[in-house]
Amino acid sequence: MEYGFVKVGAALPVVRVGDCMHNAKAIIELMHEAEKEQVAVVCFPELAVTAYTCGDLFFQQHLLDSAEQALGKIAEASSGMKLLVFVGCPLRRNNKLYNTAVCIQDGKILAVVPKTYLPNKHEFYEKRWFSSAGEDTHNKLELLGQQVPFGSNILLCSGQLKVAAEICEDLWAPIPMSSRHCLAGANLIVNLSAANELSGKNRYLKQLLSQQSARCLSAYVYASCGWGESSTDLVFAGNGYVLENGVILAESKRFHMEKQLICSEIDVECLLSERLANDYFVEESLSYTKLDFHFVPGKKLKLSRTIHPHPFIPAAGNMSESCEEIFSIQVAGLAQRLHQTHISKLVLGISGGLDSTLALMVAVKAMDKLGLDRKNIHGITMPGFGTSQRTYRNANDLMNSLGVSIKEIDIKAACTQHFKDIGHDPSLHDATYENTQARERTQILMDYANKIQALVVGTGNLSELALGWATYNGDHMSMYGVNTGIPKTLVSCLLQWLAEHTADPQIKNTLLDIIDTPISPELLPLNSGGKLSQITEEAIGPYELHDFFLFYLIRYGFRPKKILFLATQAFENRYKPNVIRQWLKVFIERFFKQQYKRSCLPDGPKVGRVNLSPRGGWRMPSDAECRLWLLDLDD
Repeated sequence: MEYGFVKVGAALPVVRVGDCMHNAKAIIELMHEAEKEQVAVVCFPELAVTAYTCGDLFFQQHLLDSAEQALGKIAEASSGMKLLVFVGCPLRRNNKLYNTAVCIQDGKILAVVPKTYLPNKHEFYEKRWFSSAGEDTHNKLELLGQQVPFGSNILLCSGQLKVAAEICEDLWAPIPMSSRHCLAGANLIVNLSAANELSGKNRYLKQLLSQQSARCLSAYVYASCGWGESSTDLVFAGNGYVLENGVILAESKRFHMEKQLICSEIDVECLLSERLANDYFVEESLSYTKLDFHFVPGKKLKLSRTIHPHPFIPAAGNMSESCEEIFSIQVAGLAQRLHQTHISKLVLGISGGLDSTLALMVAVKAMDKLGLDRKNIHGITMPGFGTSQRTYRNANDLMNSLGVSIKEIDIKAACTQHFKDIGHDPSLHDATYENTQARERTQILMDYANKIQALVVGTGNLSELALGWATYNGDHMSMYGVNTGIPKTLVSCLLQWLAEHTADPQIKNTLLDIIDTPISPELLPLNSGGKLSQITEEAIGPYELHDFFLFYLIRYGFRPKKILFLATQAFENRYKPNVIRQWLKVFIERFFKQQYKRSCLPDGPKVGRVNLSPRGGWRMPSDAECRLWLLDLDD
């Protein structure tokens, strides 16, 4: 497996009812296509060798003999293939007939998995023809001259990849077979199915598949029969899906009249990472037969699945709903803190930048929620040596439009006096020069809050915390940090959403201009043209890259080499690989070296799965060594 990825597929042949040799040929054609596409595991529909809709023809010995002969042709055709194939076929054992998934690789039948739950209601009559896996206590089957493992509790294993099969109704049971399989260690489930179409059923099916793959923290390949099945009473649309932990990665065309192969890559490392943080997946809890199969990776991996470049930003389909929920979490956290502390006033430093703007919008909504006057919000602008007219104007325009109390305190004189006090040359624009301003502003906010009995709302975001892009005991500190769970890319997204959902055109225009303003701490003097001389992303790298690195390092614990691979896929047309590597190295070094700032963060609401709070998110020693991670990146 390259970076943990395995390419899997659902194959949907065009069948003929009862024509086993035709169906075998159709199956073999799709096997060759899958092999050409470097698919490692492919799943065919339920009873694909005979077709599902044979009815009482399943009582015909001639059909069953032909099915076994066709199965032999399929096994023979797989010789020399790397592909692990699951194909549906009716098989006899001890005068009983079973609806089975036959596992084949490289000319050999590795295992046979019989169906456990047989639907026998409404349009289904499977108990008329088939016996359940639960009725058989033997674990071997004589098939095509081989003694083959037989049973529902079978795992096919190759390194970290562990595959198990269930058949159609096995998924719809109260406790699906796939749940048992995954508790026994399976991380890829193949489902050979024959689900007929009813109005609204497909929508429910997709929800069911998504929920089951998410609940099992597994990948899931679903192949259901389609064109060619009998339409005497039912219609089959040919549904093929590849899922990973609740997300549909690829899906077939429904009601398609031609064969289909639906493929995508599943990330086994990602699934194992999720399970590592979960207490329920204990492989020793169930008795399973574990069989080895050979997994041979293909050529250099090129992902067909999409790697989202902005993993913190909600998907387009539920953007508005997600933004509202995130914003509401921030608002509820601040409102609860005010209610609990019996404080009715807030103090914020308003710079005209992204972070303080979002914090102010949260504060306004919290005040409205509590029925308090917006004038209880005291927004303080504190112009310094690098404050631009654009941010100064936007800060004041926004506060005026929102109706909060406004106060301006120029910090230049105080900072100049401080330089004298500590003997610092003000022409030396170093860390002391910059941090003096940040700490002066924090002192003003804290002391003014004491004066009016208010709470200081912090504005720093999750990305800055990850990079340590904050002044220790300066903007790093507050009495409640509403943005501590919000990465920079999401800050912009939330402000865009707020701009689109405000009825006030002045507020909208101000928000949009703030979003378009270059990101800068504005701590260095403006250049001779009155323009910013300090751009954050030029100094530490693009925030969209750092947010991507942060997500995959913390959410899944991926090694740097894999994060680099994913980033090159996600940002293929935006950054060259050497540029991504350069900023990933910067991220790793800063993330480790700046942990001491995160070890003493103020309270703030957790918003997503990635959080760096020392209490509810990330616990790491401040003197941890980053060498191991850097070596992986350089390897």
